[in-house]
Amino acid sequence: MASRFLRSFVFIVILLLVLCSFLVINPPSRAYVDPLTGEYRGEGGFEPSSPANEVEKGALAGGVIMPKLGNETAKAELGRATWRLMHTMTLRYPESPTPDERAALKSYFLLQARLYPCGECAEEFMQLLKKNPPQTSSRKVASLWLCHVHNLVNERLHKPEFDCMTLDATYDCGCGDDPVSSSTSGDGAPAPGMIKGG
Repeated sequence: MASRFLRSFVFIVILLLVLCSFLVINPPSRAYVDPLTGEYRGEGGFEPSSPANEVEKGALAGGVIMPKLGNETAKAELGRATWRLMHTMTLRYPESPTPDERAALKSYFLLQARLYPCGECAEEFMQLLKKNPPQTSSRKVASLWLCHVHNLVNERLHKPEFDCMTLDATYDCGCGDDPVSSSTSGDGAPAPGMIKGG
């Protein structure tokens, strides 16, 4: 009787070892196919990422994504908030940007034109960008370019022209002019103003 028990025990142990080794060699994937779109999704539900500095081809060249926004009050509030964000961004932009920083700002404006929540506004902005491509060679150039584009929108909406020489005063974020630095000092401690683990 013991030999039959021993054979069963050995068989179960071997079977468990084979199953465990299979799981170690081929762990279960967290990838899945989205049932609504049929698209492959990688770890965590996201598509596998591409290199950090690479923008997928076509992402900047496509058309407007969002539908028409019918609520005029929401459209006006969204417009004011967006102009504030974009003007503040160009006013905080580096004086002498790197090629990567220039590409990032240009990409931002092109993607803003595609993803802006007001579809008809996005289409107008996209047309303006085709006629007046983003200028990113310096803070001053980017700020004045955006002010010019803003005034083109104001003209179309029959609003008064904005004085581009008052950008600093109008869109002062109170951020200060401290340059961007790395998040840690040379000794590995957080840089001043940074919270470790925050």
